[in-house]
Amino acid sequence: MKTHLPSHRQRIRVWDPFVRLFHWTVVGGVLLAYLTEDFRSLHKTVGYAVLAAVLLRLGWGLIGSRHARFADFVRGPGEVLRYARDILHGREERYLGHNPLGGVMVVALLTTLLVICVSGWMTTLDMFWGEDWVENLHTVAVDLLVFGLVPVHVAGVVFTSLRERTNLVKAMITGYKEHGVADGGARLPAGGARAGDRI
Repeated sequence: MKTHLPSHRQRIRVWDPFVRLFHWTVVGGVLLAYLTEDFRSLHKTVGYAVLAAVLLRLGWGLIGSRHARFADFVRGPGEVLRYARDILHGREERYLGHNPLGGVMVVALLTTLLVICVSGWMTTLDMFWGEDWVENLHTVAVDLLVFGLVPVHVAGVVFTSLRERTNLVKAMITGYKEHGVADGGARLPAGGARAGDRI
């Protein structure tokens, strides 16, 4: 007969203020840019703001806090495939920061945002005036982001939140993840785990 220990929620600090500010700035910026396509001046201003945010995030991925760094969540194809396989079998490991598939999504989102912003900027230059390939690149990248990556990202957040019983959206607002811990069981350090630590 199994004995079930009572459990409570432990709050663990994961996301630093810059990561959270970047996330919601990009969310708002992409939405505003998409809705202001016919208002060129505002559209360009928002695009430059998003570009600045992406460049800062790339730098922060090298020197930022432990779970903000690319070294914490960018993993090789083999580990990503193993993690995806483990999900299918219901035995995947849990991560404080981004899991391997989440790391792939972060790289895909940042790359696509960079392509969108740079191609948008290129359309304002005389040397690319009237070049269809630049406009097409910009349009394709926007469609990939809005109709491809964003829905998959949202679905992944919902899936992982339900699977791990933790509110990932709330975590990106407060900076803290909450996990169930059985009383008497091992606890994670209140300040967060080391880079790459699993739960």
